[in-house]
Amino acid sequence: MLIELYKKSRTDAAKEACIRVYLQHLSGVNNWDLVDSSAYTLLGHWLLKRDRSLLYAFAAGGELWKQRIAVVATLAFIRTGQYTDTLLLAEKLMQHPHPLMHKALGWMLREIGKRDEPVLVEFLDQHHRHIPRTMLRYAIERFPEGVRQGYLKGIPTDTA
Repeated sequence: MLIELYKKSRTDAAKEACIRVYLQHLSGVNNWDLVDSSAYTLLGHWLLKRDRSLLYAFAAGGELWKQRIAVVATLAFIRTGQYTDTLLLAEKLMQHPHPLMHKALGWMLREIGKRDEPVLVEFLDQHHRHIPRTMLRYAIERFPEGVRQGYLKGIPTDTA
């Protein structure tokens, strides 16, 4: 309901009220489905033209769901061609111990690759040896088989 209310809101004040409710009730956003369906449509969209320090605070906080919210919220940025925050969060969180973070990070990297493959390739070439296997698999899912196998074997391969 909150997502629909946010989408139908005509003013920044009304949208901000939705965001305040969302942030006040984050304890209820406590599984991957709730995070993935709300983070980018609410928080990500709200932060498109605002300070994004909240995402970095969530990432540093050590709470799995807030960390995943920080990552998934960047899908709103990715969809507008803004990749920096996603890449910085991926660097910061790639050694996270939980597979649900690896999946979210790989998903966001793959989304970047759909829009700007050279950005993804540059990130992977720099970090592929340290990326958890699940994160890497999600990120390279759309690559040709030979390229995928190269990354999985630790040998970056030219995607051309």
